[in-house]
Amino acid sequence: MYQALQTVHSYWAYLVLLVLTLATFNAIIKTLGKKSFGPQDFRISLFTLIVSHLQLLIGLILYFVSPYFSAFSEVGMKGVMGDTVLRLYLIEHPITMIIAIVLITVGYSKHKTKLASNKKFRTIAIFYALALLLMLSRIPWNAWF
Repeated sequence: MYQALQTVHSYWAYLVLLVLTLATFNAIIKTLGKKSFGPQDFRISLFTLIVSHLQLLIGLILYFVSPYFSAFSEVGMKGVMGDTVLRLYLIEHPITMIIAIVLITVGYSKHKTKLASNKKFRTIAIFYALALLLMLSRIPWNAWF
């Protein structure tokens, strides 16, 4: 079960990064171009929200069935924090990804309250770009390829 979940989580991450990048650049380009916010823009931002939340769900399940999770009871928190690999997989990656998905959720929620298209795009651009940067910073690149 763990191996299957890990594979799904890894491949789904490609989709998350692709869609999040698309939504971020769509918002930036249309902010700078002073375009109007249309149904396609709404769908892109909504699809980004859905895909990222599904990734979070898969990741949370994976976190608790992971063989790394037993390290908390085996070596304790001091041992986890002292080991760079354990710290990445058990602390840094999960917390950073949760923060990134919270930023996506907040950005999506805030854009709905804006009336002007430029403000909608700017809100999405800021929150989604921050989320993208956070995600890129804590992806375990050496294990991903």
